[in-house]
Amino acid sequence: MKQLFALALLATAAAAAWAQATPVGLWKTIDDETGRPKSLVRISDAGGTLSGRIERLIDPDKPDPRCEKCTGALKDQPVLGMTIIEGAKKDADEAYWTGGTILDPNNGKTYRLRLTPKDGGKALQVRGYIGPFYRNQTWLRVE
Repeated sequence: MKQLFALALLATAAAAAWAQATPVGLWKTIDDETGRPKSLVRISDAGGTLSGRIERLIDPDKPDPRCEKCTGALKDQPVLGMTIIEGAKKDADEAYWTGGTILDPNNGKTYRLRLTPKDGGKALQVRGYIGPFYRNQTWLRVE
């Protein structure tokens, strides 16, 4: 009976650890230039495809900021509530999610995306890239 309990406990712990080693959850973004927290982004999974939406802005420079540099349907739309991550899927052979895009509301540009959980899922390396050029950010898990 003790062995069965220990096995169940181990399986539960492994499942919890795996769940935390995914990008799904609420993340605090950090500004590249200032190093200060900028927003909270919630990443969700719908059938194996990830998307991320800005859930909260932390100390915005102006109230109700809009995506002034965006084009198309996103032009002048509120940044709060905006979907900035779309279409990322888990790479079958690797420990990261790729194939999607990420929007930078500051400059209105969309980049290819790679999401890599770090530190047991407590941090998320977010890489936006165009061709061989890329920029990394580290986001911190809130929940």
